[in-house]
Amino acid sequence: MTKRTSAKYKIDRRMGENIWGRPKSPVNRRDYGPGQHGQRRKTKLSDFGTQLRAKQKLKGYYGDLTEKQFRRIYAEAERIKGDTGENLIGLLERRLDAVIYRAKFVPTVFAARQFVNHGHVTVNGQRVNIPSYRIREGDVIAIRDKSKQLAIVLEAVGLAERDVPDYLEVDHSKMTATFVRTPSLGDVPYPVQMEPNLVVEFYAKN
Repeated sequence: MTKRTSAKYKIDRRMGENIWGRPKSPVNRRDYGPGQHGQRRKTKLSDFGTQLRAKQKLKGYYGDLTEKQFRRIYAEAERIKGDTGENLIGLLERRLDAVIYRAKFVPTVFAARQFVNHGHVTVNGQRVNIPSYRIREGDVIAIRDKSKQLAIVLEAVGLAERDVPDYLEVDHSKMTATFVRTPSLGDVPYPVQMEPNLVVEFYAKN
């Protein structure tokens, strides 16, 4: 079990948003923060607080990323030519665990990390068990034959709550996905608004 799986709904409550779009999220019932004083926490955020929240929301969305890992991805996005915020989204979406989640091979991004770790996935025919593995355009990701009938896979394929984005070509009958292109922010089907520009501002000042 990943270290944040049991706490994923606490992230929703803290942010006041259903950041994965899950029907069981407590935000659907209680749109205030967790804890004894959660209903009183409606103070206006400072610029720093707004930027920090945007960073925590984006980092939290991708599961078990540590601050060190997330900052490293940001530093790489900053070095790439072009808009840093767009580059950051592109790098996050090229993670193997993110692609497995987007392809609807598993129900949650937390499950995707565990699924990859347990060796259920191949990239271009080679087994890969590193969730942060960087997918490139044209790569073919597949579920290993012995893993195709796992309950978690069958459950995910049947989920109606989210669709496969168009930067992936997915064949659920064969359990394969081709990474067509690196997406921009507007291509990624986030259930809530992500603001990578605020993440850039946060790291620029801290």
